[in-house]
Amino acid sequence: MKKSKIVAVVGRPNVGKSTLINRILGERRSIVDDMPGVTRDRVYFDASWQGKEFVLIDTGGIVTNDEDEFVNNIFNQAKLAVDEADTILFIVDAKAGLSPYDTDIANILRQSGKELILVANKVDSMSEIGNTADFYALGLGEPQAVSALHGSGGVGDLLDLITKDLERKKDDDEDENTVKIAIVGKPNAGKSSILNNLLNENRAIVSPVSGTTRDSINSEVVYNDRAFVLVDTAGIRKKSKVDYGVEAFAVDRAIRAIREADVALLVIDAVEGLTDQDKKIAQTIEEAGCGLIVAFNKWDLIKNVQTHKLEKQIEDEAPFLNYAKKIFISAKTGQRLHQIFDVAVEVAEQRAKRVQTGLLNKVINEAAALNPPISIKGKLLKIYYSTQVKAKPPTFILFVNNKDLVKDSYKRYLLKKLREAFGFFGTPIRISFRERKEKGDK
Repeated sequence: MKKSKIVAVVGRPNVGKSTLINRILGERRSIVDDMPGVTRDRVYFDASWQGKEFVLIDTGGIVTNDEDEFVNNIFNQAKLAVDEADTILFIVDAKAGLSPYDTDIANILRQSGKELILVANKVDSMSEIGNTADFYALGLGEPQAVSALHGSGGVGDLLDLITKDLERKKDDDEDENTVKIAIVGKPNAGKSSILNNLLNENRAIVSPVSGTTRDSINSEVVYNDRAFVLVDTAGIRKKSKVDYGVEAFAVDRAIRAIREADVALLVIDAVEGLTDQDKKIAQTIEEAGCGLIVAFNKWDLIKNVQTHKLEKQIEDEAPFLNYAKKIFISAKTGQRLHQIFDVAVEVAEQRAKRVQTGLLNKVINEAAALNPPISIKGKLLKIYYSTQVKAKPPTFILFVNNKDLVKDSYKRYLLKKLREAFGFFGTPIRISFRERKEKGDK
């Protein structure tokens, strides 16, 4: 995967870092809320300006000299972002004025040796330009005055400065060999621990406190010469327990990540077992047309339980999950973790599979001959022709004489026959029926 210029956006809480990122991206991608500390992990976004591409890293608000564990974790995440970055945008609040925290952060950033751009945010009118004067005391040069909230001010000038050393890139097709995996599940199932283990770094904050991850975090990794994008997401709780605002938006982002992924890794706490909420998340994945791997985490804590017995239990309790690939892992010990990559490749390939029309019709016709549909009120379902209209997920249209004659049980039977013939393991299959009259039909 191509390496772009990396730009880290840092500053103390509530100076408008996420608002500025949303302004640059042109859409609401980073979580914005009045509550300090909303952004906790470092979050990566692909951005472009005038045909020039770069990567933005959103970070949690930095508070120096604080003993709180969460604050220290956020501070460490921001330092990691600075280490990765080529350029650092140091955001300060022009309305609030110079803060002692700003001075402390400036001293830390100066030691990085990276290109530093001082950005004075919340300059909402020309009359407020004078509010930036105090920030010259930081010794970082002229502050770039912007209004991230309103888009007025020098956001365009700031982007020109960020991209001044970049060349315009030609439009390239997305690398089809890259597999995007969304890591999803309930809070505390171990999603962030899995991500950190796979990346061998602390990309996401791991904590026993429910709801630690609020943003969807994208990370690139190469395994066996194959490129992957891992997306860590917020834990998805029952709707009735989701707080309005930040958490609701984070859950929405997690669902969006599922829709955009090739494969969803549904992480289930093996100690707790399959719950109703796990089933609902699995249904969300199926409805999104995303590939599915069910990963039972914390397998190191399970004693005297055979995997095939647990699989049988899943088949009994959630038969709609039968098509999903199942793995048994431990983020703590690393047990079978790299199966995630191998199985994800298989599932992604099955999801992208296309079937020859002639072979498809042969399988459907044989299935209908082996188990003819039952007549309804004296009328018999006739299947004239079948075709695959798309992949990702595999989608088929069957032309019939009367789609009202198709019972759900017969549709499930045809789905089963398609899987038996062509595999399609780990991926949903879509079948729809379209009416077409044949000569002689009344």
